[in-house]
Amino acid sequence: MRITNPFIPNRADPHVSLHDGHYHFTASVPEYDRVVLRRSRTLDGLASAPERVLWTPPPGGPASSLVWAPELHRIDGTWFVYFAAAPSRDTRDGLFQHRMYALRCTDADPMSGEWTFAGQVDSGIDAFCLDATSFEHRGVRYYLWAQKHPDIPGNSNLYLAPLRDGLHVEGAPVMLSRPEFDWEVQGFMVNEGPSVLVRHGRVFVSYSASATDERYAMGLLWADGGADLLDPASWHKSPTPVFVSDPAREVFGPGHNSFVLAPDGRTDLLVYHARNYTRIEGDPLWNPDRHTCIQPLQWDADGMPVFGRPLREAEIPEASS
Repeated sequence: MRITNPFIPNRADPHVSLHDGHYHFTASVPEYDRVVLRRSRTLDGLASAPERVLWTPPPGGPASSLVWAPELHRIDGTWFVYFAAAPSRDTRDGLFQHRMYALRCTDADPMSGEWTFAGQVDSGIDAFCLDATSFEHRGVRYYLWAQKHPDIPGNSNLYLAPLRDGLHVEGAPVMLSRPEFDWEVQGFMVNEGPSVLVRHGRVFVSYSASATDERYAMGLLWADGGADLLDPASWHKSPTPVFVSDPAREVFGPGHNSFVLAPDGRTDLLVYHARNYTRIEGDPLWNPDRHTCIQPLQWDADGMPVFGRPLREAEIPEASS
């Protein structure tokens, strides 16, 4: 299967997941005014699949504006969409007022089932937060997200906590990473957009850093699969970015990724957003031209992921007949 990037235009913060033989896709829309979902039996079918609006925010209240970075997860038989939202889109009120919220669907089919607003996911730190994801490892369900801490300089750090159920964390959050290297503090001091991949006896967390223009880049954390993931000392951090802009291929600001298996059931795919130009007019946040891209993830002999260069065309392995 040959895919040309951009794979899905004008969709940022892409999250692709595989459930019950279907690929599901959700992402930030340029208007930041709704949560959407697509589904297809084939990966390439996501590009043209009908898009259902799962939820639109109310005209007022704490989750009424700037809906960012939804992710679809199935937890204990219930569908959840995690997303960030703010009380106002007026930048005079301060842009970074987001908190994390969830939608919930108890029906089997997330495309036809009824979705309801389930409320705020309280991280235990009352401050700007966004980009939550969830994963299960060794029988424990975790919640991983980006958050500003009132006592730590910068815009956001990465935190981890056990998840008691789909809406409630358990115990005090543990900080896994904060912006510290030069490539993480360009424009903004940011660690955000975490995504988890468990492979080769390790737990890998990719994340994005710096401003959302061409300086945006991806970093990597990892821990031994048998280690205590709630102990910060278990985690290692690459001092250099693992995925960056590629001017020669006209790919700028790659980041905010997710991982999903290719149709062959073996190959890991890297899904991310990027722009194909740098001359952004106005605030990069409001520019609609962050596009979803996709390509295979490689692995080295030591079992570490190799992100390589952004590809304008990618060969995706298909299921064998």
